Amino acid sequence: MNIRKAETKDIHAILSLLSQVLELHAAIRPDIFISGTTKYTEKEVAQIIKDENRRTYVAVDENDTVIGYALCEIKTFTATNNIVPHTEMYIDDLCVADSARGRHIGTRLFEYVKQKAKRLGCYEITLNVWEGNDSARGFYEKMDMKPKSTTMELIL
Repeated sequence: MNIRKAETKDIHAILSLLSQVLELHAAIRPDIFISGTTKYTEKEVAQIIKDENRRTYVAVDENDTVIGYALCEIKTFTATNNIVPHTEMYIDDLCVADSARGRHIGTRLFEYVKQKAKRLGCYEITLNVWEGNDSARGFYEKMDMKPKSTTMELIL
């Protein structure tokens, strides 16, 4: 397995994995997520791959077939009267193909992102996990991540 920067040729594989993530979220929250869709369109994934403030990494097998990805974004926060200036690596999405799970690919992707974030001078890595996605929460806790804030809701 190798990890590299995503290329245009990877778009369809990324979309397929985005579909897997969406179906998981739709099963947890059908009141929010629409089954049969993806978070991003083909055109949007193409733009994300080219965006200098975004970093998209793919894990590929020996045949250069995408088996996982990490969609990341560099976010810079300027100083305000109550915020220290800092840069973060935001993991917008991280997924390993169902067929490739259990081989520590997610761990290797996360560690790769962590090293890239360090090299870029990021203060932290952040991400969001939906309530009910216990496997993702457990994975990120194993990566030493801790809750930073909690979004609360009241459905009316």
